[in-house]
Amino acid sequence: MLINTLSLLAIALYLAAAGAMTRPLVSERAPMTRLAMGLALIALVAHGWVVFAMHGGKLDFHFFAALSLAAWVIAALTWMVNLSRPVAALGVVVFPLAALFLGIDRFLAPPSHAISLGWQIKLHVTVALLAFGVLSIAAIVAIGLALQEHALRRGHFSRWLRALPPLTLTESLLFRLIHAGFTLLTLTLFTGIVFVHNIFAQHLLQKTVLSILAWLVFGALLWGRWRYGWRGIRAVNLTLVGMAVLVLAFFGSKLLLEMVLHRSLG
Repeated sequence: MLINTLSLLAIALYLAAAGAMTRPLVSERAPMTRLAMGLALIALVAHGWVVFAMHGGKLDFHFFAALSLAAWVIAALTWMVNLSRPVAALGVVVFPLAALFLGIDRFLAPPSHAISLGWQIKLHVTVALLAFGVLSIAAIVAIGLALQEHALRRGHFSRWLRALPPLTLTESLLFRLIHAGFTLLTLTLFTGIVFVHNIFAQHLLQKTVLSILAWLVFGALLWGRWRYGWRGIRAVNLTLVGMAVLVLAFFGSKLLLEMVLHRSLG
């Protein structure tokens, strides 16, 4: 089948792109940035076709399908981040995960069905996925920042850490991503209030409460950065806490209801 072929192609190219990005991290050889970006772009196109076209343009939000869709969004955002500020470590982490989630959804997950949505819900879901993607990348950058600070205190930088931007630039990138993600998360909550009429249904209420908690965490971090100059490990910890809550909001209910209780959300 064409879909299986494209899925295997995307998986292979994601892994090849991650391998090309790994080269300068493990040896003195020159980076293969253009090759990696080209391979990743083809993988993204193939992955996107599989995610959307296989359901006739409809979206499938069951657990594994949602993971694959979110992975595609995060991989696409990672590709765009690397256009303006190359961070090889991002691709090394994100692209293999995108390959993994695509493979699970296509070849291992139980069959599911897409649903038709109005433009209002599509807008809400699109903004939510963008918020999740941007803040996921921020969480990865935060881990890199924590490793850099730890290495700085020890006075020993591995080759992997040398591949990251300087500490100040890593921190600047982190807060730019958090600002963008917080804005998108704010729009997500706003469009949810405006467009989602059954927001007090049980599973939506859980998602809404957790999303608001994540919004408060990221908002507190940005306020603390502005008011008190929060940075370093404090910023890392709050970023990871906020992201953990957001993961629970996006996928916790799905995992519980679909995998444990065997109830569908849509």
